[in-house]
Amino acid sequence: MNRSKSPEGPAPARVRVRTGRLVLYTVLVVVTGLFLGPFGWLVLTGLKTSAETAAAPVHWLPADFQWHNFADAFNLIDFLGYARNSLIIAFLYATLVTLSSAWVGYGFARLDAPGKKTLFGVLLGSMMLPQMITLLPTYLIFAKLGMVDTYWPWVLWGLAAAPYLVFLFRQFFAGLPRELEEAAIVDGCGYATIFWRIFLPQSWPVLSASFVIAFTWTWGDYIAPQLLLSTDRSTLAVAVMSTYVTSAGTPVTNLQAAASVMYVVPILLIFLVAQRGFVAGMSTSGLK
Repeated sequence: MNRSKSPEGPAPARVRVRTGRLVLYTVLVVVTGLFLGPFGWLVLTGLKTSAETAAAPVHWLPADFQWHNFADAFNLIDFLGYARNSLIIAFLYATLVTLSSAWVGYGFARLDAPGKKTLFGVLLGSMMLPQMITLLPTYLIFAKLGMVDTYWPWVLWGLAAAPYLVFLFRQFFAGLPRELEEAAIVDGCGYATIFWRIFLPQSWPVLSASFVIAFTWTWGDYIAPQLLLSTDRSTLAVAVMSTYVTSAGTPVTNLQAAASVMYVVPILLIFLVAQRGFVAGMSTSGLK
């Protein structure tokens, strides 16, 4: 016997959907708060006095917002000079390593050669090596080549490609149809022409993601500039960590925090501009 549907029948389903959305939004808000919490605490620390940053118990909010801390942190050092050094190194390395990684990824994805899979496995295995293991040999090599206190190490690192970025490009290029290069080969194009004119223009999502990742790596690197560069050529990361100290060597926490906020701003701006390409690149390369 057929039963007539009650007008109130769909209501429980709507309630379940709304409840599910509410739970999802609550989780997203909590996770967002966890991610933004450290940055918010950094901003608040940059607005406190030195006494408030060292107070016990903790002063969560400054009694009076010290906006001049940002101006003091900016004027105490050659902030723009160090930022220029960081920008030069980061842009140089990110551009070179993105192009070289794209070229290597294209070779692994589209060219056949004996031992290719083994070589690709070795490349991926190199990602597990910590930077500290290669730190001393790297310094010795650059010292013998006369490249200490120059930007040439970042040029060579950029030309050498990066394993993780090679993996991203390899995954992307492997998903493109074979007909593209077959038609180009019939027209007389070589592999280099196919890469530059066909494959590379189509890989803008991965190019954007790779550039942002590489730029962030270099902009946030403290160890390599501290080891290889003098004070005048050093980067903003090194200056922020080592300059804001008292005569006794004690860090001036509020000025360090204010400088760190200004230090993070360029990365946030770059990500906001390139976020669409970054998300597209990660989704089309890493999930094949």
